[in-house]
Amino acid sequence: MATNKGASLGSIENPIKFQDQDFGALLQECLQSGLLFSDPTFVAEQKSIGLPEDPDPKKAIEWKRPKEISEKAVFVEGTTGTTDICQGQLGNCWLLAALSCLTMHPKLFVKVVPPNQSLTEPYAGIFHFMFWQYGEWVEVVVDDRLPVREGRLLFSYSHTRNEFWSALVEKAYAKLVGSYGSLKGGNISEGMEDFTGGIAYSLNVSSRTPRVLWRCLTAALSRGSLLSCFIEASSYRDISKVTGDGLIKGHAYAITDTDKVKKASEEILLLRLRNPWGFVEYKGPWSDKGKEWGEVDQSEKDRIELKKKEDGEFWISANDFSSLFDIVELCSVNPDIHEAENTPAASTWNISEHEGSWVSGSSAGGSRRYRKSFWTNPQFELVLKEVDQDKEEDEDDDEEEDDDEEMTPEEKKRAEKQKKKAKQCTVLVEVLQKNRRQRDKIHFLYIAFHVYKVPPELKGVCLDRSFFVKNRPVGRSGKYKAQRGIWRKLHLDPGNYIIVASSYRPNQRGEFFVRIFSKTGNTLGSSDFTCSSGFLPVMAAPITPEDHVRVQKAFDEETGPDDRLNAKEIMKLLNSVLVKDYHLPLETCRQLIFAEDTKGRSTVGREQAESLLSALRNLQSVFFQFDEDSAGTMSPFELSTALQAVGMQCDYKVVQLLSERFASGEFHMPFHSFVSCVARLRKLFALYESETSQEVKDRGINSWLLQFVTV
Repeated sequence: MATNKGASLGSIENPIKFQDQDFGALLQECLQSGLLFSDPTFVAEQKSIGLPEDPDPKKAIEWKRPKEISEKAVFVEGTTGTTDICQGQLGNCWLLAALSCLTMHPKLFVKVVPPNQSLTEPYAGIFHFMFWQYGEWVEVVVDDRLPVREGRLLFSYSHTRNEFWSALVEKAYAKLVGSYGSLKGGNISEGMEDFTGGIAYSLNVSSRTPRVLWRCLTAALSRGSLLSCFIEASSYRDISKVTGDGLIKGHAYAITDTDKVKKASEEILLLRLRNPWGFVEYKGPWSDKGKEWGEVDQSEKDRIELKKKEDGEFWISANDFSSLFDIVELCSVNPDIHEAENTPAASTWNISEHEGSWVSGSSAGGSRRYRKSFWTNPQFELVLKEVDQDKEEDEDDDEEEDDDEEMTPEEKKRAEKQKKKAKQCTVLVEVLQKNRRQRDKIHFLYIAFHVYKVPPELKGVCLDRSFFVKNRPVGRSGKYKAQRGIWRKLHLDPGNYIIVASSYRPNQRGEFFVRIFSKTGNTLGSSDFTCSSGFLPVMAAPITPEDHVRVQKAFDEETGPDDRLNAKEIMKLLNSVLVKDYHLPLETCRQLIFAEDTKGRSTVGREQAESLLSALRNLQSVFFQFDEDSAGTMSPFELSTALQAVGMQCDYKVVQLLSERFASGEFHMPFHSFVSCVARLRKLFALYESETSQEVKDRGINSWLLQFVTV
């Protein structure tokens, strides 16, 4: 496969090579050696299955190549279609429904399944596929050994049993997330986004009348959006239960088309759905065997390609769909990646992408109910300057008005809302959790995001706890949800904003990816919001007469001819003014000495000792202020505010590293760790001030601190 060297790494033309495997090089190597490819990074063994092994020896899993499973095996038989894919013994209908949707869009399909792959010449048992992963396209290489039980494919298979492209896509995706077992259970939007790079979101079926919903879905399909739907299960036991109408609860269906037919003088709005199982179809009106088709002209049935066979695909009326289904999932393809053929391009969007992380005790502040720590969550800057130039209706509000139909009161109300939106800025915000399907475990955190309007005087300032206590968000994603992605379209007035992404509970580690789409004319922060760092020492109180006497006595009794105290002697002096539980260890005292200007010596003079004693009393006072329960420890969440109290303003990434370095990742920082942390920062700020390199100065104080804080 030729790689476009000029394309940026991570683009569809120059994807990231997963696990550093180069498909072209591996293919040539196999062809020259005459050996079929065996993937050493996703071995044909139980570990790759990721599910409990069946104790019955008759049900043992074998790994076979397509030609060993079927003599007529082909990669693609004829053309790809929604009925090609059938679900095997794995609860991954969400993934296969998304794949069914993908087959309806040839231009998108060839990005995921690159062309010119075959089970005939040149064949070497190696295939490659592309998936979008958090802003980048990733190329995944697999061998074609597939898990088989009792002669049949264990997981995804083709309806004809001879076609293997879908089983190989499934294997590549399983490799990407860790194992087949990691695919069990999921949200359709995950697959949709990873096959397209688009933005997926949910729409409540009950939020639209059947006619309006049908128009919305028809318009979305015409734009190249991927659509699927499901019936919510009221409990875990209801999942996969088949209703009297032949529909399966908690199961993902692909929406593959919409159309309308005439029955006598009546116009019937229809949707075509596909069950990834490849069987078990809807039995109600307008289904394959519905008597209603008897009143429709044969030419109409031919036009919509009515097929009366058990292939998992069926038609349903818009009215019945609205009464039976609960949720529609839509994936709107990123306009920078794809424009549907013969479809007008969407408005031009500015796209900003950010990486973020929640670190326990540092930047994992939890939800707004945790007032002491919410403000520590990562902040992302958003600047909106111009209202939308062209009125474009929301994708989830898309309603093509019929000329011969009067607007309902509901539609009039929506039109009024639209006029107001046209005077605002349209913004799409999405937060995706990363790597939560790894190693056979699926553990999504409950996540959400909040958007705050920032007054001009605070633009460029890192927002602290007091801001979030006094201000309410102007936009939010909604309730915290335990799913990979959360998405919301917002209409905001021009101005400066901060987006705060958070998990529901504090101290939950995780990485995430933020995408912000804005209409033309608005500018977005190019990276996560960086707070400035600086050191303005708080004026220390002059040393008390009692402490002055204490220092003089220590020097008179302990020092030799050089009149200086070493680390052990300064430890004795400093601990004499601290309660026992707050005593400093020898190592912390060494750090305090080296933070002073000692001309390379490991000792301090009388004035430095007095300064250290006074500073220590101040640090003890600050520590007591934040140790509200008098436990002798301080939560690292409060570290940033405590540092501000001693005059040190630090970017949250710096605080994150400080917490890792001096609290060892624990949630309870003892007093001596806080003292060591302050001593280290003092020295680094001083060294930065004395730095003469313009290159260093241009990179800024944050870069300096991040480079040396853990050394």
